[in-house]
Amino acid sequence: MSSAIQQIRDQVQQELNGAVTIVVLGASGDLAKKKTYPALFGLFKNGFLPSNTHIVGYARSKMSQEEYLDRVTQYIKLQNDEDKAKLQQFKNINTYQSGQYDQAESWIQLNNLLEANEMERHLGSPKDKNRVFYMALPPSVFIPVAQGIKQHVYHAEGINRLVVEKPFGRDTESSNELGDALGALFKEEDIYRIDHYLGKEMVKNVMNLRFANIFFAHAWDRQFIDTVQITFKEPFGTEGRGGYFDDFGIIRDVMQNHLLQVLTLIAMERPISTDSEAIRDEKVKVLKCIQPIKMNDALLGQYVSNQEGKPGYLDDDSLKNKASQTPTFAALALFIENERWEGVPFVLKAGKALNEAKVEVRIQFKNVPGNLYDDTARNELVIRIQPKESVYMKFNSKQPGLSYQTIQTDLDLSYHDRYTDLAIPDAYESLILDVLRNDHSNFVRDDELEASWKIFTPLLHAIDDPKQKLPLVTYPYGSRGPQELNEFIEKFGYDRSNTTSYAWPRQSMAPQQNKL
Repeated sequence: MSSAIQQIRDQVQQELNGAVTIVVLGASGDLAKKKTYPALFGLFKNGFLPSNTHIVGYARSKMSQEEYLDRVTQYIKLQNDEDKAKLQQFKNINTYQSGQYDQAESWIQLNNLLEANEMERHLGSPKDKNRVFYMALPPSVFIPVAQGIKQHVYHAEGINRLVVEKPFGRDTESSNELGDALGALFKEEDIYRIDHYLGKEMVKNVMNLRFANIFFAHAWDRQFIDTVQITFKEPFGTEGRGGYFDDFGIIRDVMQNHLLQVLTLIAMERPISTDSEAIRDEKVKVLKCIQPIKMNDALLGQYVSNQEGKPGYLDDDSLKNKASQTPTFAALALFIENERWEGVPFVLKAGKALNEAKVEVRIQFKNVPGNLYDDTARNELVIRIQPKESVYMKFNSKQPGLSYQTIQTDLDLSYHDRYTDLAIPDAYESLILDVLRNDHSNFVRDDELEASWKIFTPLLHAIDDPKQKLPLVTYPYGSRGPQELNEFIEKFGYDRSNTTSYAWPRQSMAPQQNKL
């Protein structure tokens, strides 16, 4: 066993005195069964939960204990007979309680259940009665649930932690209202705002890449970098969720949170330490240097049906507003007004119903001054977040053989090739472990949230205002995006020359292909 892994297990045990009760609020919902419970099982299976842990599911749905267990384990993947045995043990530490979110009586009943369970587990000391409340809930009930917890289920002498899922509001005003309400009930150090992208392996690796490699440290600024693109692509549309999506749009759904979080890690200054507050301090500083997005720096799109008969966004039966101007695609240019990044565009791109599933960061460096070799492509560092995590550097090299032609190739670290014996945990598994460890590094702080909303709120209000009628281009379902996209990113400095012949992840230069 790795000493680092054992150290993490020991840290969790020590932090919570070996005992915790995890209350999953909204236990009957999709998020809980698809993400929260599989993550909890992964931690349990690998020994990362405290030795005396119990999980209590709470929701409005009336379910028997057996129905609850069937529901919350249906998405858990079992690899072997040992996993099957572990699953049975996992079921044994689960209990379900139904109740309302806005009734004091329901919360009192939940607290009675928790106290009885703690007694059965022989948790006599107040230090043992630690409770983690995971709100796998829609934002409409965040405040009444937080109030119910604080008034009736909060254990004053133990450790209490509140995990809140996105979205954290719709704009600056609503986010601040939610923040004020939660802040009046819980201390900031007790609140964990989850953005699951911060739990992804390659996002967590950005700091190591930047600050543990001297050759990156000296080229990570406006003198060497020309443009940065952060791309999110989904190959499916709203698929019956148009009514939900229409309330948010692609910018609120993935850009203001997921992609902006990636940007802060790429752009922030070196923190004074790996302490969570030191890291979050630098992220906030970056966000405060970004001005609100201008209309001229935005390309908005909406997918339409294609020749194969895939329906367009407005064709979604669940969409009530058939004249909706909600973007399903957006490309936004952000500028960081500080010494390191002045003039370097950070282009965020995100869309649904595109040609592939992909999330990546593409950092394009400037041309080589006085280049001896004509028509050589620019260097690029690409961080593939998903699928198939990888980091690769595109560079120029002599073609093997007698030719002196310069070709583009790569230095490639593909995780599925290099780390074949390691399993990368799900993002939620990683983040719930951070909650248990009391590590806030990968969670969103209140001032960070406010600074991020200020960047997007003016644009979002303009999109929401039917009187403004912002330009909205279309693109066919399954395409690379709007035709206008290439012109848009080239306007912000991206050089596409000599990139069409490049093939990732590896190239074959067989001898018979070499030309003199």
